[in-house]
Amino acid sequence: MTIHPRQNDYGNPVKIAKPNQVTPLSSFDAVDEVALVIPDGIVPEALNGISLKSWLDLPSNKHDWLALQTPFDEPPMQSKMGKKLSAGVVTIEPDGRFWVVFPTNAFGGYQCTFPKGTIESGMTPQATAILEAFEESGLQVELTGLIGDFERSTSVTRYYLARRIGGNPADMGWESQCVGLIPQSRLFDVLHHPNDKPIIEKALVLLSKQGN
Repeated sequence: MTIHPRQNDYGNPVKIAKPNQVTPLSSFDAVDEVALVIPDGIVPEALNGISLKSWLDLPSNKHDWLALQTPFDEPPMQSKMGKKLSAGVVTIEPDGRFWVVFPTNAFGGYQCTFPKGTIESGMTPQATAILEAFEESGLQVELTGLIGDFERSTSVTRYYLARRIGGNPADMGWESQCVGLIPQSRLFDVLHHPNDKPIIEKALVLLSKQGN
């Protein structure tokens, strides 16, 4: 049993029943390999020319998170049958690998997935996606496009494409017990939950149209 270095929202310690194993630092530079980091783990100083240092000048309020949005056209979100609205992000590294999170103790049945969270009052889908990316993966991201809205049993979640512009995955919050960098060829091997399959499929179609 391992204790997460970050406490939960109630100030209580979080036990990790089955901690993930880290990969060698060399895996970060090998574009065909999976790279894994645990909370407060060791990462390279930079990757693909972009720093992996902690995001220190974090937004301190909702207004500041809203200021990080990217101006592109997207339709308003609509709730279906009272389902809650959420937003998430698929962040792609310049070398073509995807950033993913491993929810602590496989919360919600997800061994591995993309960061996402409920859209709180006063926040937008974009601002929520950027916030959740930081809280769950430690990364500072910039949204680059809309993937789409995906309906689930209790929610409708809007996912965006994004690129990493800073942050340190070892700074992940308590909701994640590991952050991974996954080659495109391994995505369906690592992300097993059926809810993630249509997100990956649509993201790959969009990336192919962009020539990535």
